[in-house]
Amino acid sequence: MKKYISLLFIFGFLFFFQSCASQGSLDSKTVDALVESQEFTFNAQRANPTNYDVINIMNSMPNATATRMLNLNGDYTIELRKGNLEVVLPYFGRLFNPTYGSASDNSYRFTSKDFTITKEQNKKGKWTLKIKPNDVKNVSEINIEVFKTGKAFVSMRSNDRQPITYDGYISKNEVNQEKAKL
Repeated sequence: MKKYISLLFIFGFLFFFQSCASQGSLDSKTVDALVESQEFTFNAQRANPTNYDVINIMNSMPNATATRMLNLNGDYTIELRKGNLEVVLPYFGRLFNPTYGSASDNSYRFTSKDFTITKEQNKKGKWTLKIKPNDVKNVSEINIEVFKTGKAFVSMRSNDRQPITYDGYISKNEVNQEKAKL
């Protein structure tokens, strides 16, 4: 009887974690359609600063993990639409030319209407998008790597700050309430 209970417990444990791992993934055809249409939203789940000063400060805090990842809560996104790129992402790192008195300029919060996108897909199905906003002064390039499951990796390269990367997933754009009323 103990043998059956332990086997039942092990199988239940495995099924539980398999269902947790399958959450948040998309079909590869859906991912291809979203990237081909260039209309999707990247939802950031984790930020990975590259500055070791920030990492050392994070590790010195009580009850801190010894990793360099920051779990993000909230709506930190990159929304890509035809002719419109809206970025709302936090920044953790060193600014070379900070703006005083305005906290909105110290993170990535901008809307670009003039940008170029180059995209390519490798043999394994991973998409690589390079977005260059032409009307934003401090961001030189946004690289988005989208995997077949819908998971994505974003790296931001700027002129006035150290690079930072984000982990997350892509999803279909939500319809704006203002446009839906029209």
